Amino acid sequence: MMNKLAAELIGTFWLVFGGCGSAVLAAAFPEGIGLLGVSFAFGLTVLTMAYAIGHISGCHLNPAVSVGLWVGGRFPAVHLGPYLVAQVLGAVAGAAVLYLIATGKVGFELGGFASNGYGEHSPGRYSLAAALVAEVTLTFMFLIIILGSGFAPIAIGLGLTLIHLIGIPVTNLSVNPARSTGPALFVGGWAIEQLWLFWVAPIAGAVGAGIVYRIVGRSD
Repeated sequence: MMNKLAAELIGTFWLVFGGCGSAVLAAAFPEGIGLLGVSFAFGLTVLTMAYAIGHISGCHLNPAVSVGLWVGGRFPAVHLGPYLVAQVLGAVAGAAVLYLIATGKVGFELGGFASNGYGEHSPGRYSLAAALVAEVTLTFMFLIIILGSGFAPIAIGLGLTLIHLIGIPVTNLSVNPARSTGPALFVGGWAIEQLWLFWVAPIAGAVGAGIVYRIVGRSD
């Protein structure tokens, strides 16, 4: 079990460091990678980790994924708590290393630090209701991809890229409570106050996907 938890910690570290790191360090750099580049960065973190640790832990890297797989009958309940703890610890570690690097730049300003938000903290100034619907819907579809693809790394990585292309303007896109928690702890204030949404909405979407896929995915 410890090897699985270590794999989840390392994998979630890579997701936050690579995905959020691309947003913080490279998105606005002269001739930066922009929305498209950040979206692909998140997808690539999952794609690479799926090959690296998928055979060890299943490469969840996301509390919502673990919950959705449990609801869908693909993951034992006894492992749920330890996986969630490992994922959050990995996300915090990824954000911490990113913070150390980012603050090494002269004149660095923390800003949003790739945190997720709604209202005035949404990149496109989208409302709480819009953010809720987006996060639930995009997490739902991400879990449908995972449950239906048989954990195929390319399908999952491209799926994560696609939902980031859709969702970054709305909330900076979470679909992952651990990914939201790591940066929020360093931003504090509004990021902590709004963090509840990025736990509730992704988990709700994942639960819905687990229930639906049990129905549509069964053999007649």
